[in-house]
Amino acid sequence: MSWAMDWLWAPFIDYGFMRRGLAGSLALAFAAGPLGVFLVLRRMSLMGDAMAHAILPGVAVGFLTAGLSLSAMTIGGMVTGIVVAMLAGLVARVTPLREDASFASFYLISLGLGVLLVSLRGSNMDLIHVLFGTVLGLDDSALLLVTASASVTLPALALIYRPLVLECLDPGFLRVERGRGSVIHMVFLLLLVMTLVSGFQVLGTLMVVGIMMLPATAARFWMRTAGRQMMLAAAIGSVSSYAGLLISFHTNAPASSAIILSAGCIYILSIVLGPYGGLLQAARQAYARRRRLSRSLSS
Repeated sequence: MSWAMDWLWAPFIDYGFMRRGLAGSLALAFAAGPLGVFLVLRRMSLMGDAMAHAILPGVAVGFLTAGLSLSAMTIGGMVTGIVVAMLAGLVARVTPLREDASFASFYLISLGLGVLLVSLRGSNMDLIHVLFGTVLGLDDSALLLVTASASVTLPALALIYRPLVLECLDPGFLRVERGRGSVIHMVFLLLLVMTLVSGFQVLGTLMVVGIMMLPATAARFWMRTAGRQMMLAAAIGSVSSYAGLLISFHTNAPASSAIILSAGCIYILSIVLGPYGGLLQAARQAYARRRRLSRSLSS
């Protein structure tokens, strides 16, 4: 028992960088999980991946102009994320191209441009930090940015919760209500971009979407209502962050990859064991139907 407690708690008690990494990861999970639930409900799961890559050119421009300045990279990521979201929406409205295809096209352009810009001045290590994050190297400013973003995102989600759920169920209704649908959609996109920009310091632009979508999709197998899925997604993201940091510490594995793989393991278990749409539940229901059918035929 003593050995197990040392294995579970000692890294966070003895090392400050582990505590900082855990604090930043938990703050990101609390905000990213609920946002991911709404992306799943709105069938926009791939949009999170597109927006995560869309911020890369702005981050790269901030890096080129001010070096490893957190404020410059944050402002650049926010600007490009919002611009890409607006351009993709505009293309989807004025052309026959669907919104998912428009976002996919812009995210590929953004990814290529961002990698090119970082490579112009930085080293391979700088590119790796931008793409995969520095969860074990968070400083005070990065930790403050992530926690401040989560502190803004969660109350804002609470304020627009009902319109967001209504838009998921009946998108046309809010569109005719004096344009409220567009306003809610833009607020949601702003919260999404803000969370992704703050989260790239923790998990990088390639990995941050994982802590947003994997807990949200896993929660779908355990809870029916959106509110409960949001709470469970935040909890799954928190557990994944804790487990991933422990695995990274004890096995010397990359921390961001370990966190995402921990969330992936929970997702796979949810597919198998989840009471709502899980494989075992579907097998039990199919077996019960066959038994009822055999009884009816025998009688």
